Amino acid sequence: MPNSSSVSEFLLLPFADTHELQLLHFALFLGIYLAALLGNGLILSAVACHHRLHTPMYFFLLNLALLDLGCISTTLPKAMANALWDTRAISYQGCAAQVFFFFFLVGAEYSLLTVMAYDRYVAICKPLHYGSLLGSRACAQMAAAAWGSGFLNAVLHTANTFSLPLCQGNAVDQFFCEVPHILKLSCSDAYLREVGALVFSFSLGFGCFVFIALSYVQVFRAVLRMPSEQSRHKAFSTCLPHLAVVSLFVSTAVFAYLKPSSISSPSLDMVVSFLYSVVPPAVNPIIYSMRNQELKEALRKPWV
Repeated sequence: MPNSSSVSEFLLLPFADTHELQLLHFALFLGIYLAALLGNGLILSAVACHHRLHTPMYFFLLNLALLDLGCISTTLPKAMANALWDTRAISYQGCAAQVFFFFFLVGAEYSLLTVMAYDRYVAICKPLHYGSLLGSRACAQMAAAAWGSGFLNAVLHTANTFSLPLCQGNAVDQFFCEVPHILKLSCSDAYLREVGALVFSFSLGFGCFVFIALSYVQVFRAVLRMPSEQSRHKAFSTCLPHLAVVSLFVSTAVFAYLKPSSISSPSLDMVVSFLYSVVPPAVNPIIYSMRNQELKEALRKPWV
């Protein structure tokens, strides 16, 4: 009976049955990947080079762009390579690396989105204390805490998952190494440790979501009390993109992991996982630049 030590590779789920359709998917993924690289790269260069954007909000946005680049680069290039070469294989070490970096980057991103909600709360509800509460040292510490929490999250889930004995084959019913599908290959009750770790992570994530929701309740109350329509418009232009990013990230991830088993199927699982792992990093730059006039100007004149 094979175990994890005898599994040298995993077989990922292809997006299509024929090589012609695989090539079509490769072209689609390449376009999405290049768009994500361009969008997030432009945000990185604009924030780094435009002195007017050297503020806490844009410092966190720079970190978000870095995490988005890492997140989409963890899953999509391997899917593109498999589609191009009409193969399904990923090495055991490559699969472990995917799990580690995916949990690291997604966990850090969700923590960072929580920090960004706090930033908007302080900026709008406590503007006189903004400089003292969100100085450069505090911002660096909060960003480091977000990255650190993602790292610890990744170590926990990767160690738990790849210490399990595997005896149900090596076919992962997903286009990347996703933990719930790897757990299906386990033949030991030890997989319950990783289930418990997932429940723990979701509990922390729910706590972050409650914090974000309560922060925005206070923010919207403060914005609606502003006497000037121009002030309200400016406040909404900085808050709504963040709220849209959080909503997209949370709704797709929650549906991916908590959808009823009665509607689950390999094709639906693949589409939903694509929505939460690939779409947010690609569309986040668009969401942030649509209503943010300062960022639009910086993107037009990145070296000023």
